[in-house]
Amino acid sequence: MVDSKKIWKIAGDYGMLSLGTLIFVLGWTSFMIPSNIASGGLIGMCAIIQYATFGLIKVAYSFPIINGILIIVGSLILGKGFGFRTVYVIALSSILFEVMPQFEFLKCLPDHPLYLSDPILIPIIGGLMEAIGIGIVISYGGSSGGSDIVAIVINKFWPVSLGTVFIFCDIFVIASILLVPGKTFQDMMYGYVAMVVFSIAIDLVTTGRKSNVQVLIFSNHYKEIADYIMNDLKRGVTALNAIGWYTKEDKRVLLVVVRKRELRNLTRAVKLVDPTAFMSVSQASGVYGEGFEEMKAGIQKKAKKKS
Repeated sequence: MVDSKKIWKIAGDYGMLSLGTLIFVLGWTSFMIPSNIASGGLIGMCAIIQYATFGLIKVAYSFPIINGILIIVGSLILGKGFGFRTVYVIALSSILFEVMPQFEFLKCLPDHPLYLSDPILIPIIGGLMEAIGIGIVISYGGSSGGSDIVAIVINKFWPVSLGTVFIFCDIFVIASILLVPGKTFQDMMYGYVAMVVFSIAIDLVTTGRKSNVQVLIFSNHYKEIADYIMNDLKRGVTALNAIGWYTKEDKRVLLVVVRKRELRNLTRAVKLVDPTAFMSVSQASGVYGEGFEEMKAGIQKKAKKKS
C-alpha cells in the first residue's frame, strides 16, 4: 500500500530543495557574476575560472564536473539519501546556471530593473541570497556540493558551525581572484564582504528552525502543566524542589526545554491552566540528547562485540 503522507513529504522536500537552489543560483547569476565578483566555495572557484577564461569555461560546465568526485565522497559518508539529493541540487544548479543568464532583465547591470548604483550592495545581496538558498537546501537534506559537502561532513562529527568551516575554506578561494588579469585588491575585498554576509546568514538560516529555549515555570498547578508538556508537546519535564523565601513554603518548579516554535503553545497552555503562573524563558544555545541534537565530539562509537 502506498503511503501518501510519505510521498507528499518527499515531494515537499524536493520542492523546497528546488526553491533553495533557485535562490542560490539567482544570487550568483543576477548579482555576483554580472559584476565579476567571486565569493568562496566551489562556486566561487568556478566563477574565477569563468572570469580567467573570459567566459569560455562557464560555471554551468565546471560546477558539475568538479562536483563529481565530491558527490561520491559525500554519498559514502553521509548516506545514499543525502547523496541523491545532492546530485539533484547540483544537476538543477547546473541547468539553472545555463538558463538564468539568458534572462537579461534579472541581471544587476545599468539600465536593468535590478541595477544597484552602490557596488558594495552587490556582494551583500548576493551573499545573503546564497546563504538563504544554501540554508534551505541543507535544512532539507541536500547540498550544492563543493565546500558544502566538506562543511557538513565536519559538522556531522565535530561541533563546529557551518559558518566557521565555510570561512576557512573560502579565504583562500577568494584571494585567488588576484591571479586573474585585471582583478584588483578591491575585487578581492568585495568577495570577502559576500563571504562574511554568507557566513553569518547561513548559521541563522540552518539553526533558526532548530533554536531552543529553556523554560522555568512557577505554578501551584504544576501537575496539570507537566502532564500537558508530556502528553501534548511530547517533551520531557523535570519538577525541581524549591522554597518560596517569602512564604517559606515548599514548591515545585518545572524545568523544560522546547523548540522555540513550541513556546507559543506552551505559554498558551500555562496561561489556560494557571493565569497567575510565572514563567522565565531563556535562549538555549546548544541542546544535545534525545529529541534534540546529536552529541558531536569527534569520537567514533565503538562497534558492539559479538557474543
